[in-house]
Amino acid sequence: MSLAPRLDLRQSQSLVMTPQLRQAIKLLQSSNLEVTAFVEEELERNPLLERDERPLPGPDDGHRVDPLPPAPEAPDAHAAATSDALPQEQAGPLDAEWDNVYDAGGGYESPYGRGGRADFAEDLSGVEDLAATGRSLREHLGEQVRLAFADPADRLIAAQLIALVDPAGRLAVEDAAIAAALGCETGRVAAVRARMLRFEPVGMFARNLGECLAAQLAEQNRLDPAMQALLDHLELLARRDRAGLMQVCGVDAEDLAEMIAEIRRLDPKPGASFDAPPAPAVVPDVLMRRAEDGGWILELNPETLPRVLVNRGFYARCQVSARSKDDRVFLAERLQSANWLLKSLEQRANTIIKVAQEIVRRQDAFFRHGVEHLRPLILRDIAEEVQMHESTVSRVTANKYIATPRGTFELKYFFTTAIAGTHGGEQHSAEAVRWRIRAMIAAEDPESVLSDDAIVEKLRQEGVDIARRTVAKYREALRIPSSVQRKREKAVPA
Repeated sequence: MSLAPRLDLRQSQSLVMTPQLRQAIKLLQSSNLEVTAFVEEELERNPLLERDERPLPGPDDGHRVDPLPPAPEAPDAHAAATSDALPQEQAGPLDAEWDNVYDAGGGYESPYGRGGRADFAEDLSGVEDLAATGRSLREHLGEQVRLAFADPADRLIAAQLIALVDPAGRLAVEDAAIAAALGCETGRVAAVRARMLRFEPVGMFARNLGECLAAQLAEQNRLDPAMQALLDHLELLARRDRAGLMQVCGVDAEDLAEMIAEIRRLDPKPGASFDAPPAPAVVPDVLMRRAEDGGWILELNPETLPRVLVNRGFYARCQVSARSKDDRVFLAERLQSANWLLKSLEQRANTIIKVAQEIVRRQDAFFRHGVEHLRPLILRDIAEEVQMHESTVSRVTANKYIATPRGTFELKYFFTTAIAGTHGGEQHSAEAVRWRIRAMIAAEDPESVLSDDAIVEKLRQEGVDIARRTVAKYREALRIPSSVQRKREKAVPA
């Protein structure tokens, strides 16, 4: 057998993750707001893209708003660069007056763009520009330092304390360490910190939770010896050992209940709420409403859905004036990128609606009767029905919310594991079982608190075959204390 070099030609197939495919996958798992931000960047980057400002169809025009026109196939960039001819769909006489040509797809209206001005003199300021910016926590504390301390040395110590405080308002560094770093006496640092404990918000610069609550109670003139004893034994309060607290504080059950209620009204982390940004509102991606025939109608939220189109008239004008190969390559690549974006957005919209419709069909009983009728559902069930891969369904349901007559839910909320029933073949949703456990405990008799074993028996009587450890896990996930702690709480009147 001779060994000699030779040249063979082989054919094979392989799956290649192109940048366009990666971006399409990213768009699929992004919310409408994230997609809108991406489209805004593309509008700035691609001169052939512009916003679609045509009015949306009304709810009676169809079951779903179709925000995107179908995008034609994009030409190959290098093929377009080597050719001097216009694409077939834009072919026309080269001496045509392009400024007078009506372009139904581009919407070219003026040399300055839609609603723009050549001198950029349009005033775009709004009322939001007049809103006052809020101060940070450290700015707020620094202003109080300037009013509270006249001695420059005390101001320096106070500034160091402000620099060391954590966002919750705690000061983890000891007074002695701060004094050694600043070259002053420990007592002076302690005196400055004692005054700063009464700063607004009260309770800042405390060493621990007890000192923080004590400062707030002292500000309200409610720090008596009994309350101080309760603050010194917060571990008993955490264990809900009211009998031990009554003995330590020397009060009866009624006074202890009032003291505990007073502590619950305090702020354990006074610094956390000062700089906390407002919770972002959940913007639904899919809107759901009842149809006249009793069914359900789904549509993508038009308020957050990006709507863009390709300005083909502008592309044709640029193609005519392009003289070099690099210019034609750039234009062809921009057109290909714009067409790809429209295709990706259209495919994303259709996929989301398709998956959402199947979820609503499967969970119809939940929308009509409540959470106790939530059915077990996994990704494979939806994937098989809509003929997609499970990973695609997972991306579609990630970070997506649906507004329903029962509230706004994340699409992943409807996917729950199944719990076997006592009857053959019957299954129950884990979320429905958790809701049932919470309802049982909320309705329990204070004289007969339900243990985990008792909850298991009640659920089995209702047809749910569940283990005790599963009930305990669900109860802890709902942040419901054990039966011993609940009995201890309900034994003392609140």
